[in-house]
Amino acid sequence: MADDGAAAGVDPSPSSPPIHPAAPDNPPIDAASFTHTPYYCEENVYLLCKELIRAGLADPAGNDLYAVFISNEEKKIPLWYQKASRTNDGFVLWDYHVICIQSRRNKGDVLDLVWDLDSSLPFPSPFLQYVADAIQPLAFGDSIYARLFRVVHGPVFLRSFASDRSHMKDPVGNWIELPPKYEPIVAEDGSTNNLNEYIAMTNNDVGDLESMVNDVYHKKHGVVINETLLPMFFSRLPEWHP
Repeated sequence: MADDGAAAGVDPSPSSPPIHPAAPDNPPIDAASFTHTPYYCEENVYLLCKELIRAGLADPAGNDLYAVFISNEEKKIPLWYQKASRTNDGFVLWDYHVICIQSRRNKGDVLDLVWDLDSSLPFPSPFLQYVADAIQPLAFGDSIYARLFRVVHGPVFLRSFASDRSHMKDPVGNWIELPPKYEPIVAEDGSTNNLNEYIAMTNNDVGDLESMVNDVYHKKHGVVINETLLPMFFSRLPEWHP
């Protein structure tokens, strides 16, 4: 991902920054204990999912984890409380971003969490807190900054995702941002680069809510939802996953 703020030539950030949220009931986990390479959020989330599973913080098969790619047709997505920001409200205009959402249930209560290694919000953050403060849904209505969310079930993502990091090279082959030191991620089927298949999304990709709740477990590239459907989608997920 890249900070597109300068290239956009505009600042779509609302004039009033959101109120900084209170800390969650449980003490935050140290984000520094997870592998993080700036501007490689898709790989950070891939390794994050694996570490949450390994550490016993997620279902052993990753069934409660979802990789969520945030972008839109213009590749201009506003987010707040981002560590890369140069403003007090943490505002950044990314071309895309990737986070991990953990779907948790306890006696019918929804306790979803957002894991975002690039956010200055508590790590992890309660889902509704992250949505309200980092995403601020419907802040831009139907403008070019309205965000779309490609939700990919954790086990499917870990089997299928691949990146050769070519998107981080300029036309002559120089690195725009230095890559991670470990080897590039290769999918189980041998694919070496399918990142664009995850970050390319349009409003026409958004389906009906009930179908997407079922399809997310079976589709290689997950399902695409809009800002209106985002909270409803995760609230509809079953208590245990197939």
